[in-house]
Amino acid sequence: MRRVDLVCIDVDGTLLDSTGAVPDEVWDALGELRERGVRQAICSGRPAFGVTAEYARRLDPAGWHIFQNGASVVRLDTGETRSMAIPRPVVERTVAAARRTGRVLELYTDYDVAAEQDADRARRHAELLGVPFRPRAFETLQGPVVRAQWLIPHEEREAVLAEPHEGLNLCPSLAPLMPDTTFVNMTAAGVHKGSALARVAAAYGIPLERVMMVGDGENDIGAMRIAGLAVAMGNAEAAALEAADVTVGHVDEGGLLEALALVG
Repeated sequence: MRRVDLVCIDVDGTLLDSTGAVPDEVWDALGELRERGVRQAICSGRPAFGVTAEYARRLDPAGWHIFQNGASVVRLDTGETRSMAIPRPVVERTVAAARRTGRVLELYTDYDVAAEQDADRARRHAELLGVPFRPRAFETLQGPVVRAQWLIPHEEREAVLAEPHEGLNLCPSLAPLMPDTTFVNMTAAGVHKGSALARVAAAYGIPLERVMMVGDGENDIGAMRIAGLAVAMGNAEAAALEAADVTVGHVDEGGLLEALALVG
């Protein structure tokens, strides 16, 4: 066991099991930690709305949470934000690439999303996020764009990652509930879960050595590298396993409970 004052938890493949549920015993364990004064934060590639916002409120209704791979850092109770926007010229170049290639693109602000294509992947992803889907022009988004995301078949991953994406930090991720899709998350250069975790820890005045990050994906590595205790789920991608200090069981076999038991 180790002294931990802040627990950061990824969602897909970590908090959520392969059926998309959070076991009751996980909520019970998180509640016990909360009663002991341990802060808890979502640290996800998902946006700060839909079902993911409900998970965050249940973890800590009056705390900071990390969404959109670190681009959105928000307090849901007050609406305060420490988010980092993508520069407008970079957004415009990305939109032009989507329209040229026909590739499915999503653009996000802190609390909204737009996808122009009426595509199956976009519809299924909206359902996974728990939000209604309607195709809309990217220009209808109000407020700064903090994240862009390609939704592509796995076989296109390497080709997409090899394309120039100047001004962006690219990070591929997977979601067990959409096993046929690679999500290529795009945030402003230098923005990732690790940079956001540092901002949240600073907001609480908690040293990074007293932070635990639990995750399973390549997009969790930035946060794992700066957290005092990095924990990978047994179902984690190889890169996340390599970055972890500790590996626990599979998400469907109580892995998150094992991780929470490490908190002293």
